[in-house]
Amino acid sequence: MMSKTCQSPELDTASILNAFLPQGHKVDFSGKIPTNPIANPSPALEANSFYFGNPKWTKAYFDACHRDAAFKSRWMTATGSLDNKIVVDVCCGPGNLYANLGGDPKVLIGIDVAYGALELAQKIGYTPLLADAQDIPLTSGFADIVALNAAIHHCDDMEQVVRESARLVRPGGLLIIDHDPQLSAWNYKGLGMGLYKIRHLIYQRFMPHLHLAAGEREFALATEVHHQPGKGVTRELLTETLEPLDFTVNLYPHNQAVGAEVFEGVIGDPPHWRYRLGQRLSGINPNTPEAALSIMCVAKRNSES
Repeated sequence: MMSKTCQSPELDTASILNAFLPQGHKVDFSGKIPTNPIANPSPALEANSFYFGNPKWTKAYFDACHRDAAFKSRWMTATGSLDNKIVVDVCCGPGNLYANLGGDPKVLIGIDVAYGALELAQKIGYTPLLADAQDIPLTSGFADIVALNAAIHHCDDMEQVVRESARLVRPGGLLIIDHDPQLSAWNYKGLGMGLYKIRHLIYQRFMPHLHLAAGEREFALATEVHHQPGKGVTRELLTETLEPLDFTVNLYPHNQAVGAEVFEGVIGDPPHWRYRLGQRLSGINPNTPEAALSIMCVAKRNSES
């Protein structure tokens, strides 16, 4: 019998996942990344699979996003230590969340549709599972923490993703959702919409650090299903989905640059002046909770539903 240090990653992955798979599951363990069949993938799902599966693009995302101290402070205050906990990171990408938070989880499962991203996540400690977040092939009620970071706006049916993720949480466990665009903050109109439409020309000319090459930009935009004016996350989406499932839901609007102080009601300033300008040109008061770029949701499951 092989020791754990000599065991192949594939065998170890199978042994971990099998503990949380229902009878009759269709997960295929024949490859490096366990894969659940996805019937009739949508254009958005295929875009996410392609973009985050691209080794260069997903590595750039891994290095640049959700790695700052304020992000870590905000999330660590919400989750507490990950040590000895069962954690499921839904739409995990290349593993930005765990790369920032660290710790020693008992189990760390990462679910995504991008094979290349899951390969990178596996290297830093995730047990990977390629699956649609709208149809997660895991049993219910086993996870201490389920995370959706910058996730649901990439999915066609945001409510279904929230429901599927909530299903995994054990009684007393947490579902944490963050870094999705708040609809009311991004609902540009008039001159604000005009500025939004030409933003890539402005980036190319005056803000080259924000500019993406044409091919990369097209696929990146195709992944952002609900990150555009008139779409996004609302308080009602979160509360009306989770409260009937017996979750206690707490919502914290913020501008993506604040840490633990968000739990004291601090929204913070947006990370760039262009957001305030777009809001003012759209008739949105940037100094209100409704203008906060994102809403962090910390939801505790009270009982079996």
